[in-house]
Amino acid sequence: MTDSAVNVSHHMTTQPPNDPPTGTMLCSREPAPAKQTAKPGEGCFQFETTYQGNIGNDMGVSTMGYRSARYNLPEYHEATYAKYYQAFADRDNADRVRHAAEDTIRETDAQTRLTQDETTKKLAERLRDLHFWKDELEREINDIRTETDCLVDQKKRLERALAACELALLIAMDNLNCREKREGIDLVQDEVELNLLKELEVINNVQDLLKRTIREAEAQIKRNRDRKYELEFDWSDKKEADEIDSFNVGLRNEHTNKQYHAGAAKFAEVQSTPESWAQFTHDNITRAEHERMASIQLRTLIDNILIDTSRDMREQADAVECAFERRLEEMEDTLAKIKDGLKKTVEGIATTEMSISCLREAIKSKEDPVKVAQTRLYTRESRPNVENTRDPAQYHLVSEVHELARTLDGLMQKLNESEHALKDLQDQRMAMEKDIAIKLNSIFIDRRKCLGHRTRYPTVMQLLGCQ
Repeated sequence: MTDSAVNVSHHMTTQPPNDPPTGTMLCSREPAPAKQTAKPGEGCFQFETTYQGNIGNDMGVSTMGYRSARYNLPEYHEATYAKYYQAFADRDNADRVRHAAEDTIRETDAQTRLTQDETTKKLAERLRDLHFWKDELEREINDIRTETDCLVDQKKRLERALAACELALLIAMDNLNCREKREGIDLVQDEVELNLLKELEVINNVQDLLKRTIREAEAQIKRNRDRKYELEFDWSDKKEADEIDSFNVGLRNEHTNKQYHAGAAKFAEVQSTPESWAQFTHDNITRAEHERMASIQLRTLIDNILIDTSRDMREQADAVECAFERRLEEMEDTLAKIKDGLKKTVEGIATTEMSISCLREAIKSKEDPVKVAQTRLYTRESRPNVENTRDPAQYHLVSEVHELARTLDGLMQKLNESEHALKDLQDQRMAMEKDIAIKLNSIFIDRRKCLGHRTRYPTVMQLLGCQ
C-alpha cells in the first residue's frame, strides 16, 4: 500500500464515523474528512487527460501525447475520497435541512395556532360588539314600533273627534236654519242666535286645529316608520353578519365545511371602519330616539288638544242650551201674558158688545119720547090765533125736544165710541191670536226641533275621540 492509502485507511479506522465534529450537538453526524480534494456539489472528480509518466522510454517507444487506459493509485484514492466527502456533505446538508424543516414546522404550527386563536378571539370580540348593537337595535325597534302604534291610536282618536265635530256642525247649522222659519217679530237676532253663531265659529276653529294635528300626526308616523325601516335594515345586516361571524367563530380545522378561496386575502375597495360602523348604528338609534321623543310629545299635545277642544265645544253647547232655555222661558212667559191679555180682550169685547146693545136699546127707547114731544109741538102749532101762545108748556116741550136731541146725540156718540172700541178690541184680539200663533211656532221650533236635535249632540267621550 502507498502512503496515501495508509493515511486514508488510518483515518477511516482510527476516527469513528459516528463521532460528531467539534462545535456541533448532532450525535448522528459523521466527521468530515481531514483533507478536501474536491468541492462539495461539483459532481465527479476531474482527471488529467494525459499521462505524465516515462515508462514508454524504456521500451524504446515514444508515448508523448498519449494516456494509459488505467488510473494510477492516487487518482483512485482521490476519486474515492471525493465521493465519500460528497456523500458526507450531502447527508450533513440533508440533516441540517431536515432539522430546520422540523423547527420551521413546529414554529409555523405554533404561530398558526396562535394567529388562529387570536383571530378567533377578535371574531368573538366582534361578535360581542355585534350582539350589543343588535340588541340595542331590537330594543329601539320595539320601542318605536310601540310608540308608532300609540300615535296611530291617537290619530284615530283625532279622526273620531273630527267626525263628532261634523255632527256638531250639522246640528248647529240645522238649528240656525230651523230658527230662520220663525215669523214676525220673533225673527230676531236674539241671544240664542248669537250663541249658535259663536258655536259655529268654535266648531270651525276646532276642525281646523284637528285637521292640522292629523296632518302633523301623519307626518310623524311617516318619520317614525322611516326610522324604523332604517333600524330594521341595519338590524337585518347585523343579523346576517352575526350568522356569518358565528359560523366563523365556530369554524375549526377538523370541520369539513371549509375550502380554498383564491384571492380572499384582500381588502375590499369600500369598507367601513369599526368607528364608522359603530357610529352608523349609533346615529340610526339616535335619530330613532329623537323621532320617538317627538312622537311622545305629539301624543301629549294631542291629548291636551282633545281635552281643550272637547271642553270648549261642550261649554259652548251648554251655553247654547242655556240660551235656548232662557229664550223659551221668556217666550212662554210672554205667551202666558198674551193669552191672559187675549182673555181680557175677549171679555172686553163681550162687555163692549153688551154696552153697544144697551146703547142701541137706549137710543131706540128715545124714539117714542122724541116722537111724542115732536108730535106735541107739531100739533100745538095748529092752535088757532091767539091760542098759539108760548106758554110754559110750549117752552117745556121745546126744551124736552132739545134735551132728547142732546140725549140722542150723546147716546149716538157713545155708540160710535163703543163701536170703535169694539173694533179696536177685535183687531187687538186678532193681533194677539196671531202673536200667540207666532209664539207657539217659535216655541215649537226652539223646543221640539232645535233642542230635540241637540239631544244627539256628541258627548264628551265622543269629542275626546274615545268612542
